[in-house]
Amino acid sequence: MRNNTLPTVISVSVFAIIIAAFAQLVIPLPLVPITGQTLGIGLAATILGSKKGTYTILIYLLIGAVGIPVFSGFSAGYEKIIGPTGGFLFGFIPAAYVIGYYLEKTKFTVKNAFIANTIGMFIILIIGTIWLKIITSLTWEAAFLGGFAPFILGGFLKAFLAAWIGIKAREKLQSVELL
Repeated sequence: MRNNTLPTVISVSVFAIIIAAFAQLVIPLPLVPITGQTLGIGLAATILGSKKGTYTILIYLLIGAVGIPVFSGFSAGYEKIIGPTGGFLFGFIPAAYVIGYYLEKTKFTVKNAFIANTIGMFIILIIGTIWLKIITSLTWEAAFLGGFAPFILGGFLKAFLAAWIGIKAREKLQSVELL
């Protein structure tokens, strides 16, 4: 059996860096900014699958928590993880797992990847909105309007991009035996 520890470490690290780079694509909003992070999450899970995709998110969150500025706006620290937007960050973990798992149990196609990434988007938005409501003591309506509603249209676009780019990249990486 082939030892794939080094390729796993490399691929997980590369995708953590990709997510960090996408996190810097920011459209500020009053409560929660729109970022490219979720596109990076979707790409990682679509290309790497459930286990490696989840490892990627855990590494990303860990390096951000210890102070490396990988979160949106080059921010970092455990305060971001336990703050108002922390639920969105925590939501990345189950979202990545579910996206990869869905694809592993069905087939790695653009259609299935779009479905998986859409499910992942809703996981992130639901966990993030609940967290936002609890941490900030907002009403459910205010939490929904600030942490869920503004992200739906962009979420569908990012789900499509993650599906299309992710499947094409996965196919290419498999053809050169990098996955």
